[in-house]
Amino acid sequence: MVRRVLALFAALALSGCTAPPGPTAGASDTPAALPLDYGPIDTRLLGDDLVNFTLAMRGAEGPADLRAYGDCAAAQYALIRGYGFARHIRSSVTEDEGLWRSDAVYTISAAIPRGTQTLDAEVTVANCREAGIPTV
Repeated sequence: MVRRVLALFAALALSGCTAPPGPTAGASDTPAALPLDYGPIDTRLLGDDLVNFTLAMRGAEGPADLRAYGDCAAAQYALIRGYGFARHIRSSVTEDEGLWRSDAVYTISAAIPRGTQTLDAEVTVANCREAGIPTV
């Protein structure tokens, strides 16, 4: 009987306690991602089918964000020039104090080019619009 009474008092005493303030279960300690700030795109035609894009952005999580931005620019450029496809050749990416820069080269063509990094320009531009990524 004494044990039950002690257990009851302990339960009542603890029922008024609250957990110390802090993150809730499942909360993340990482800050919210910054919104993407797409900078200007400079385009330079290197040959009949070879194009260089330099671009910059803030809020990127890494090179993949710049690659997506470059793909969108290349796909739109291909459409502007009357072509249906683009293919990524190479990219170099740098980051300095949150400003990401990319220097990328793509080929553009009327027929689907050989290689694994090809872009169907119309499909890519539609996906870019849906994702809110600007094009040239």
